[in-house]
Amino acid sequence: MLSILTLIAGLVVLVFAGDYLVRGAVALAEKLSIDPLIIGLTIVAFGTSAPELFVSLQAAYNGVSGIAIGNVVGSNIANVLLVLGAPALLMAIHCREDGIGTSLAVMVVMTLVLMAMMSAGNGLSRLDGLALLAIIALYLGWQINAARHCGPVEMHDYHDDVANLPQENWKTWAFIIGGMVGLPLGAWLTVEGASQIARMLGASETAIGLTIVAIGTSLPELVTSVMAAWRRSAAVAIGNVVGSNIFNIGLILGGTAVILPLDVDDRIINIDMWVMLGVSLLVVGLAHWSIPIKKLGGAAMLAAFAAYILSVF
Repeated sequence: MLSILTLIAGLVVLVFAGDYLVRGAVALAEKLSIDPLIIGLTIVAFGTSAPELFVSLQAAYNGVSGIAIGNVVGSNIANVLLVLGAPALLMAIHCREDGIGTSLAVMVVMTLVLMAMMSAGNGLSRLDGLALLAIIALYLGWQINAARHCGPVEMHDYHDDVANLPQENWKTWAFIIGGMVGLPLGAWLTVEGASQIARMLGASETAIGLTIVAIGTSLPELVTSVMAAWRRSAAVAIGNVVGSNIFNIGLILGGTAVILPLDVDDRIINIDMWVMLGVSLLVVGLAHWSIPIKKLGGAAMLAAFAAYILSVF
């Protein structure tokens, strides 16, 4: 029971700390008159990936690479089947967004590059991490350049994702400091709780990372998408899922591997990375043919996700 409470407490702290850090950082950037484009593509994108990053770093530091890699692979799977499937039960999700073609290609390429690195049998080295970071840097550079030359068509207003920004200076800094303190604390609690649960259940750290930890760190995206559907507001942008999956591979695994090289579980190489590729191609198909996800499709995606979770154990 203590292990479960530790895990839950860690995930709760991660969700709130990540949210406060993003809101504080965006408020500070606005006060400093930083280009809104930079805010949306870097500060917000990094901030929303912070929970996964800190969990993976803590897991690598604790020597449980299974949680570090399982967290990213599992999150990428959950982002598609769970985050797109759940809101589809409330309203149709239209899988079309202007200018998303290149981002879809980058997501698939990064997935294939990561698969090749893991299949090599040497784990993820610092060189692999640098390569992944280089790809994400090139992707961000391209995004900024394209948006500045092609106008706002491709840009998603970050205010849609980041609301209730602090106005007072003291509150802005309180949000930033609170987030920076809360994230490592939440990551430590999450990894400790997950590791203890894995030992109690006789499950591998990889299995826990692929399921419990991955779902937990995907909760912010899930809650946002479900609430948007509940309010009958704009459909959940498929671009959010694509962007999250790109950052998960490039920033989180790349950054973690540069600091602490990671071992890769055979299960991820034989099964899970192929599932990750499959759901990535599913997103490409839905976007390319502009196929909306309706209730039946959402139910099918959730059923597929439940079947995947059961297969892990």
